[in-house]
Amino acid sequence: MQLPEKVSIREVGPRDGLQNEDPVATADKVRLLDALSGTGLRRIEAVSFVHPKAIPQMADADQVWAAAKPNPDVRYSALVPNLRGARRALEAGFREIEVVVSASDTHNRRNINRSTEESLDDLAELIAALHDGGASAEVIVATTFGCPYEGDVDPARVAGIVDRVLADGADRVAFGDTTGMATPRRVIDVVDRVRGAHPDVPLLLHFHNTRGAALANILTALQLGVTEFDASVGGLGGCPYAPGASGNVATEEVVHMLHDMGVDTGVDLSALIDVAREAERIVGRELPSGVLRAGPRVPGLG
Repeated sequence: MQLPEKVSIREVGPRDGLQNEDPVATADKVRLLDALSGTGLRRIEAVSFVHPKAIPQMADADQVWAAAKPNPDVRYSALVPNLRGARRALEAGFREIEVVVSASDTHNRRNINRSTEESLDDLAELIAALHDGGASAEVIVATTFGCPYEGDVDPARVAGIVDRVLADGADRVAFGDTTGMATPRRVIDVVDRVRGAHPDVPLLLHFHNTRGAALANILTALQLGVTEFDASVGGLGGCPYAPGASGNVATEEVVHMLHDMGVDTGVDLSALIDVAREAERIVGRELPSGVLRAGPRVPGLG
C-alpha cells in the first residue's frame, strides 16, 4: 500500500468544534487555541467571523484572536460567510480565509439563507476582495458526500461547483462531509472526478465520524494521494444547521493511525491527548475520542 510520507492536519476544534457546543468563555477558547499551538500542529482554524445571531458561540471572535498568542510556526485561518465577514477577518490580520458553499441547495439555505447558486454568484467578488487584502481564498464545499435533507449528492454537481470557484480565482478547495455520510466508495467517486479535471488544485478533506467511517475515509483518500485533512481535538464539533451531525473525526485518532503507519504529521501525540483532556474539561462533557479514552495502542507512539 503506497502512502504519502507526510500529511498536513488542520485542527478545527477552536472554530468548528466549539460552534456546536454551549457557549464557552473567551478565556477558555484562548487557552484551548494556545494549547493546540504547542502540540506540533502547523495549521489551525482559529475562529469564524459570522453574525452573532447566526452562531452566538463565535460572537467573541475578535476578542479571542486579540488575546491569543500565535505561534510563528503555525498557519492560522478563519472562516467567513460573506464579504462583511471577510473584511473583519482581514482587519484582524488573517491571511488564510475560508468560505463555505453547500453542494446541497437545502443545506445552503439552512446554513446562510441563500441558494447555492446565489452563494456562487457572490464568490467572485469575495475572492477578489480576499486577494486584494493579501489573503488566500479556500472554498469549502459542504455536504459533498450527502445531505440530511436531500440525500445523495451527485459528484457531477460537486465537480461543477469546483469548476466554477476555481474559475473565479479560488486558491484551494476543501470537501466537507457535513453529517458523516461519506464512505470510501463516495470518496473515490468525488476525488477521482475532481482530480481528473484539476490535478494540481490543493485539496483538503473534512470528515465527520457520525457513522464511524471517518478513519476509513481518510485511509482511502491517502491512497488517492490526498495529504491534507481537517480534524478536531477530542472529536469536538458538528453542524448547527444539520440534524444528526455529530462530531468531527478526532485529531488524536487521526494522528495515532497515521503514526502507526509511518506517516509523519509533525504532531506530538502525547501533548495532543493532554489538550483533548483539557477540551473535555472546557466543554464539560465526555468527548467521543477513543484514543482519548484508551490512550495509544503502545506506549511512546507519538
